[in-house]
Amino acid sequence: MDQDMDRQDLPMEEMELEIETPQTEVETEDISEKLAEAVRQRDEYLDLSQRLQAEFENFRKRNGAVRAEAWEDGARETVALMLPVLDNMERALEAAKEKTSLRDGVELIYKQMQELLEKRGVTVIDRVGEPFDPELENAVMQMSAENGEPGTVHTVMQKGYRTQSRVIRYAMVSVVAAD
Repeated sequence: MDQDMDRQDLPMEEMELEIETPQTEVETEDISEKLAEAVRQRDEYLDLSQRLQAEFENFRKRNGAVRAEAWEDGARETVALMLPVLDNMERALEAAKEKTSLRDGVELIYKQMQELLEKRGVTVIDRVGEPFDPELENAVMQMSAENGEPGTVHTVMQKGYRTQSRVIRYAMVSVVAAD
């Protein structure tokens, strides 16, 4: 009877816990198996999620590099299209010996174009007197050995242009021939 008295003093939740029937060993094993399966599945999903995150990060980096390279390719192609105009401006300046307002205007535009190329990191390939480099120049003529040291660039017939990493247009040069 004392035990009944004690039970009445307990809150309802605790009374229910005491009343529940103990689980059988089979039910405990079944729950353990289900728990183990849930843990295995969780680990599998976590691994899959981590792999997908890594793959996406690699894709993002790769895509960024491809996009930057495409931008640079487009900029180089645009510069290459402008080079004949720059060559014609040089010819016009050489032909106009007299100082006129037209010549001054062409000279201003020419300087502006050169500054624009400089801002884009484009430099002129002008290697007169230096050893011929097929990575930068196309030899279109040979000069006799009396015109300079053999294997060196004697004259630049058409300027070449390059960026830090690539040649936009190879310089057309004459090279001093070997004896």
